[in-house]
Amino acid sequence: MTHPRTRADHELTPPHLDLPAAFTPRRTFALVAGVERYGISHRWDLRGPARDALRFARWLTGPGEVPAANIRLLLSPLDDPDRLDWTGSPGLAALRPAHRPATEANAKSALLEELPQCDGDLLWIFWAGHGFLRDGELMLPCADAGPGQIRHLNLDSALRWWRTDLVKHRRFPLQAALVDACRVDAPRDSRWNFGRTDYGGGATVPGRRQFRLYASREGEAAQNDAERGAGRFTEALLGELGDRSVREGATALPQAARRIHRTFQELRERGEGWQLPQFLVDRDWDAGSFLDDGLHGPALPRAARLDQTGWDGLGALFEGRGLPRCAYEAYTWAFKEAGCATPVHSGLPADSLLDVVADLDERQGGRTGMPLAVPFVHYLADRATRPRGPGGGLGDPAWAARLAQWVRATRQRLALPVLRPPPAPARRAVLHVRLESPPGGEDGLHARMWLRGEHTRQIWESEDRPLTQAAVRAELLRRLTELAAAPGADEGDGQSYGSVERIEFHVPYEMLETDFDQWPVPRGPAGRTRPLGMLYEVVVRCPQEREDTRTAWHAKWRWMHTHGGRHRDTVRVVEDADVSDALGVQLGARTAPACVLGHASAARTGALLEALLEGGVPVAVWLRGCGAPAGGLSVLLSPEALPGAPAVLGLPARVAEARRAAAGGAAEGADRLVLLWDDPDDTIDLRSLT
Repeated sequence: MTHPRTRADHELTPPHLDLPAAFTPRRTFALVAGVERYGISHRWDLRGPARDALRFARWLTGPGEVPAANIRLLLSPLDDPDRLDWTGSPGLAALRPAHRPATEANAKSALLEELPQCDGDLLWIFWAGHGFLRDGELMLPCADAGPGQIRHLNLDSALRWWRTDLVKHRRFPLQAALVDACRVDAPRDSRWNFGRTDYGGGATVPGRRQFRLYASREGEAAQNDAERGAGRFTEALLGELGDRSVREGATALPQAARRIHRTFQELRERGEGWQLPQFLVDRDWDAGSFLDDGLHGPALPRAARLDQTGWDGLGALFEGRGLPRCAYEAYTWAFKEAGCATPVHSGLPADSLLDVVADLDERQGGRTGMPLAVPFVHYLADRATRPRGPGGGLGDPAWAARLAQWVRATRQRLALPVLRPPPAPARRAVLHVRLESPPGGEDGLHARMWLRGEHTRQIWESEDRPLTQAAVRAELLRRLTELAAAPGADEGDGQSYGSVERIEFHVPYEMLETDFDQWPVPRGPAGRTRPLGMLYEVVVRCPQEREDTRTAWHAKWRWMHTHGGRHRDTVRVVEDADVSDALGVQLGARTAPACVLGHASAARTGALLEALLEGGVPVAVWLRGCGAPAGGLSVLLSPEALPGAPAVLGLPARVAEARRAAAGGAAEGADRLVLLWDDPDDTIDLRSLT
C-alpha cells in the first residue's frame, strides 16, 4: 500500500529518523499481546484484541520480514486459539505453537527478562485489551487478573525500565509502544486492587528514544468494533503500515500517527465519527508531544458559550435547589443531543446544579453548535412536568415552566437549533406483594397485591383471613397468568401494563431471607416448573421497618440516583469482621454507601440486615444462608465491571441474569442471591393489613 505525501505531511515531518547502518529486520524484536478473556469476570471479556494482535504480528512477519523467533506473542482469546486466522505469512504460522497465554508472569518474563537479553536495534510493544490509569500510570490487565488482585503490566514503569542500563547500552536505541486500550481512571475501592507495581531500573541511558501511540487520551475509552472483531485504533494503524517494510514502518510512524489523528478529526467534523476516541501521540522519536507540536488540520467544532443573561437566569432557577434524582440522566443526554461522546467518569462532575452546568459550558460542543447546558436544562424541564415517582418525574410543574421558558429564551437569543423532546421514562409494570404476620401470632400471612405502572391499582387482598405461603404463591401465579392474558386494560383508563417485569415483596424484617425467587412456576409440558427469579426480577423490600431512619433512607436513594449509581463511593463490601454493633450507625453517617454487598457468615447475617435497616441503606445483596461466592459478590454481579457498563441501578436485571446463569451451571451461588431493593419513591402508605 502506498501513501502519497501531502504538503501537510511535509510540514509536519520531524527530523529524519537515523536507523543504525546495520539495521535489518533480524535486529527487530517485539512483544505482541491481545487479551480477550479475563479471569476476574466474564463481563470484562471483549472480542477483537486477539485478532488485532495476530494482524500486527502478520505485518511484522510478512511485509516487515521480522523472524518469528524475534517475537513474543501472548494471546488469551475468547475462542480456541486454533480457530484464529494463522495464515498470511510463514512466520505467523511458526508463531502458532510458540504463543503463550497473556498472563502477568508471561508478560513480565517476555518484556523484562527474555527480550532485554536479545541484541537488537528496534523494540515494538503492541498491546490490545483493557487499560486503566492508576496514579497517572497505565495498567494493562492480564488474562489472570482476579478479584483479589488485578494482575497487570504497568506499561509506564516498563518503559522507564527499558530506558535504563539494565538493557545493555548499545541495544535497542529505538522503542515503540502501540496500545489499543482505554485510559480511564480505575475506581479506588477494594474491588480494584492493582497493588503497587514498579519494576525499578538502573541509570538512564542517554540517546534511547521511545515512541508512544495510544488509542485514546487520558480519561477516554477506546472503541472496539465487536462485529468485525477489531479495535478502531488497530484498524487505522494497520491501514497506515500497509505493505511497508519494518524500516519504512518505523520511520513513518510519526507521519502515520498524524494522519490517523487528522482522519478522526475530519470524521468528527463531518459528524460521521462523533463518538470515536481521539488519538494521542504521547511522544514521537524526538520525545516531543504531537498535540503540542502544532498539529494542523480541521479544527474541532466549538459550541457557543452561555452569555451573562443565561447565567443570571440559571442562578435564579437553581437557587436553593439540590441535584434532582434525574441529574445524571440529564447530564449524559445533553452530550448525546449535542452530538458528543459522553465523558467516561464516575457519576456527575460536581455536587451542585450550577457547577454541573459550568462543567458542561467548559466542554467542547457538538456539530450543531448547541451549548451543552441547554439540552441539560431542557431535560430537567421535561422531568419536572412529570408526576413524582419511580419513573423519574420531579412533580414540579411551576419549576418546569420556568425552565422551559429559559430554554426558549436562550435558544432565541443565541440563534440555536431546535431541540428534540427527551426520551420518555421507561414504562414498566411492577407487581407488588405485601406480606404481614397476624398481630395475634397465629399462623399464616395477610397479603395484598397491587400493580404499579404509570398508574397504580390494587388487584387482590386476603382481607382478614391469614394464608399460608403456598396459598399466597398460588394466588400470585393466578394474577400473573391473568395479567399476561389481558395486559391492556386498567379499569377502563386506557393504560397498557404489558408483561410484568419485576415482583417486589414487601415483607417484615424476619422474612427478608425467604426464598421467594425460588418459588416454582409452571412452565411448559409435563409439569415442568421454573424458579420465579429465573422468569422475573425478584426483589425484597422492608419499608415498614424504616420509620426511624426515613431521612437517611431517602437521602441515600436520592444521592445514588443523582449520580446514576456510578459514584465511586456508592458500593461498600461488608465482611464478617465489619459487622459490629456500631455498623448501622456507621452506614447511616453519610449518604454513601447506598449499596452494600454482604459477605457475612450465617451467624452474622442477622446483625448485617439489622445494620442495613438502621443505616437507611436502600440496596443490598447477599447470599441466602451465608458467605460469599468465589471471588466475592462484586465478581458475580460486577456492578462496576467496566466504565460504561450498567451501574448499581441495573442490579435487579443483573441479579435476574445471574439466577438464570446459575440454572445453566454457571454463576455458582447465584440461586441463593437476595436483593434488597427499597425504593422510597415507589412506596405507598397503605393501611395495615391486620
